[in-house]
Amino acid sequence: MESDGSSGLAKSAALKLSEMGERTKQLGTAIQDPNRQRRIILVIVCIALLLDNMLYMVIVPIIPDYLAQLASEQATQVQVVIDPNSSVNRTSKDKINQENLDVQIGVLFASKAILQLLVNPLSGTFIDRVGYDIPLLIGLMVMFVSTVIFAFAENYATLFMARSLQGLGSAFADTSGIAMIADKYTEEAERSRALGIALAFISFGSLVAPPFGGVLYEFAGKRVPFIVLAVVCLVDGFLLLTVIKPFSNRTRENMPVGTPIYRLMIDPYIAVVAGALTVCNIPLAFLEPTIANWMETTMHATQWEIGLTWLPSFFPHVLGVYITVKLAAKYPNLQWFYGALGMVMIGASSCTVPACTNFGQLMIPLCGICFGIALVDTALLPTLAFLVDVRHVSVYGSVYAIADISYSVAYAMGPIVAGQIVHNLGFVQLNLGMGLVNMLYAPALLLLRNVCQMKPSYSERDILLEEGSTGLYDTIKMEERKLKQKGLCATTASNVMPVEENGFDAFGGGARSYSEEDSSGQEYA
Repeated sequence: MESDGSSGLAKSAALKLSEMGERTKQLGTAIQDPNRQRRIILVIVCIALLLDNMLYMVIVPIIPDYLAQLASEQATQVQVVIDPNSSVNRTSKDKINQENLDVQIGVLFASKAILQLLVNPLSGTFIDRVGYDIPLLIGLMVMFVSTVIFAFAENYATLFMARSLQGLGSAFADTSGIAMIADKYTEEAERSRALGIALAFISFGSLVAPPFGGVLYEFAGKRVPFIVLAVVCLVDGFLLLTVIKPFSNRTRENMPVGTPIYRLMIDPYIAVVAGALTVCNIPLAFLEPTIANWMETTMHATQWEIGLTWLPSFFPHVLGVYITVKLAAKYPNLQWFYGALGMVMIGASSCTVPACTNFGQLMIPLCGICFGIALVDTALLPTLAFLVDVRHVSVYGSVYAIADISYSVAYAMGPIVAGQIVHNLGFVQLNLGMGLVNMLYAPALLLLRNVCQMKPSYSERDILLEEGSTGLYDTIKMEERKLKQKGLCATTASNVMPVEENGFDAFGGGARSYSEEDSSGQEYA
């Protein structure tokens, strides 16, 4: 009886193990399904973008107070040599210390964007060479290290190193994540929807991080918010290793050689989009470090009102993303118009910020700014990928490094330049200037109105077919191309007008595309 019971127990255990193995096999098969893998990749990238923007903004309520505590502790240890009981001496010293503290906070906030700005040209080229998965893993690892350093840092130098490391991680994680989405979602409608979801996570991370950090800092201490973010970052990196398996992925060996980043920078269409991304983010980048002091002096706002200043703006941002995705799917030829409309809304909202007299009124223009930014980002980020598809080679690391550079320019200037403008000119002049710049730049997007008429570039198909024929269709096309080069190039060379190598006139009234289908009729004629 005992032997029968033990054998039955062994059989049931073996049956359960076989069932677990079967389920694991089914899970692995499901993960390898292209559609499901795309969704999982989108989730991984969105978590990475959420973490990066939460880490960027979570220090807003923490670092100023923490640095003030460090400064006060250091001040108690310093003995005043001349008349320590003099109130005049203490007042002047406190004023100097406050000015130094403001400078330290501004430099600390800007260090992330500055390093990200410097590293992005290198990270974009690196991503084009090795693919998207390994740079994303590198970015997550660097972000994890910087978050842990933030948690245990006890002096300004360590905080500065952690903030700069975050910029290094963002240059890899953000660029490779957005480029991976553009690579996996090739259809324009799906690409706009996926990038819209990623933008929603970016917005959520930026707007929810200050309340998240402030509450945990108040009740649990400085380390807890950063430890929570570090754990989430570790989980996301493990998910990336499990699903994508970057070190065993061989797809990068078949990637075409991407267009160098310096050539993308001088592309007039990409330059217009990059300028729009910088200009539309200037109000947000300049208001974040200055609006708290303005609220305290003009409307005597409480700390909870200052902490919740940007949180309601999350909802119009998500609404703007949703509306733009729907409109882009129905009217894809009007992407430039959605971006221009967003910039006009940003300009008008920026000009009305100084007119607000209470917390409730201030919510309206801030929501308008975030709604406009959603229109611009959601319309123009997919346009960058489309421009690379039709004018260059479909490798997206460098072009989204340019987009990241555009954001970094705004956020690197914000903490340093905005305070000086407010000090020298005033808060009203700052907002009027930002609003005017956005409104004046909006007509520049008219130059993108013919982008949707472009077709995939002839030079890109040359590159792809020169890798070797993979089927009967490619073999026939290569033979046709050889015949064309022998017999038709000499006769057509005198009749072809000089255009760019991709077949487009820069800022011309229409697009010229030398595709194989268009030229086949001439060959057989």
